Amino acid sequence: MAEAFNVYCDESCHLIHDQSKVMVLGCVWCLTDRVPEVASRLRDIKAEFGLLKRGPESAGRDPFELKWHKVSPGKLDYYLRVVDYFFDDDDLHFRGVVIPDKSKLDHTAFEQDHDTWYYKMCFTMLETLIDPQHRYRVYLDIKDTRSEVKRQKLEEVLRNCRYDAAGSIVERVQQIRSHESELLQLADLLIGAISYQNRGLQTSSAKTEIIRRIQKRSGKTLAGTTWLREAKLNLLVWQASGGRP
Repeated sequence: MAEAFNVYCDESCHLIHDQSKVMVLGCVWCLTDRVPEVASRLRDIKAEFGLLKRGPESAGRDPFELKWHKVSPGKLDYYLRVVDYFFDDDDLHFRGVVIPDKSKLDHTAFEQDHDTWYYKMCFTMLETLIDPQHRYRVYLDIKDTRSEVKRQKLEEVLRNCRYDAAGSIVERVQQIRSHESELLQLADLLIGAISYQNRGLQTSSAKTEIIRRIQKRSGKTLAGTTWLREAKLNLLVWQASGGRP
């Protein structure tokens, strides 16, 4: 019987001209009917560390987002708990693609622009987990005024590549804001850690400790390609060489 999955996608340093050669695309995914329970558990962890206000004064809003850039020594135990929860919950999965050096991209040679290549990378990230026997709802973080264009294009690419004109496999690609989704925030954390590791940064002892915990729990360096069917933390290090676009 076909099952439905939610896929929460985010990215780090995706612009062609920014301060980083490294780019990371990633997603957290799980069964759709597990999303409320997972989100509730992530909010409970925030509450345990005094990071979630509950009651009429909060008006249902979450004042603290789980974000990589918010990692600090004072919140280290909280972030480590979240990492452990991800690895302890068998229904949660991560898939990521690392581009180590964007400066090596030669879009002219492949008659494409950076946006076209970006969608190819999105498909490369998602194709491994999309099984035509199941249904998928893909959620993207709203980042800028071009977000809707990116949403439409990604939906088109994913459906075309699966011969899914009716949207029976990729049911929808939808924009959401990160504060609306605990799972999108979790994706941000894992993507941030992978980006930090591949950039060779050592500016934060707390971030380094989180990376060590992820490496220990996954058994992965975070800087190498995993087995294609690795279920928990699946990673592809994509190289712009050998004639690949």
